[in-house]
Amino acid sequence: MPPSNPTQGPPPTAEAQEEKAGSSSSAAKSSDQDKGNASTSKVAETKAGSTSQATETRAESQNEPEAEEEEEEDDNGIIDHTTFDQLLEMDDEEDHEFSKSLVFNYFEQAEKTFGEMDEAMKTPDFANLSRLGHFLKGSSAALGLIKVRESCEKLQYYGNRKDASGIKDITNDEAKDLIENLLVTMMEEYNEAKTFLTGFYAE
Repeated sequence: MPPSNPTQGPPPTAEAQEEKAGSSSSAAKSSDQDKGNASTSKVAETKAGSTSQATETRAESQNEPEAEEEEEEDDNGIIDHTTFDQLLEMDDEEDHEFSKSLVFNYFEQAEKTFGEMDEAMKTPDFANLSRLGHFLKGSSAALGLIKVRESCEKLQYYGNRKDASGIKDITNDEAKDLIENLLVTMMEEYNEAKTFLTGFYAE
């Protein structure tokens, strides 16, 4: 018969075994809960990062239109920058002499044309006014002078005794009144454009 082990205690009871099993189960649940919390924390961090990035993207998108608005407000819509920039691309890298010569030739041409318009209004010579409007419209469009171009188009229509849309007929008296007011507006728009362009080439 083998000698008994003095350190070995009595076999565990059923209650002790159940208690041990319960403790193991609680430990396992606690471990699973910790893992779940860690996973939830990572998801929250990911969502927070995505939200922050999306907020920054939206902020940048909102700032871009503001920058474009500021550029448009610099000259009050006098210049079509796409057209004018294409003209500037024809210059040498060192200077803007080529585009400057075109712009200043336009000034001379426009002022001569305004004088001819004033002369044509004395009769009034509607056909000549329409022709002059068409002529100045082309050179204004080539430089991107939006307001002057649009007014020249109206003059072209009024000279043909049409309304501003070019569709509805108007009387001679109506055309005369419209042209008189339009020439005042057109001269103001031209002076705005001249001031802007002169300042641009003076920089």
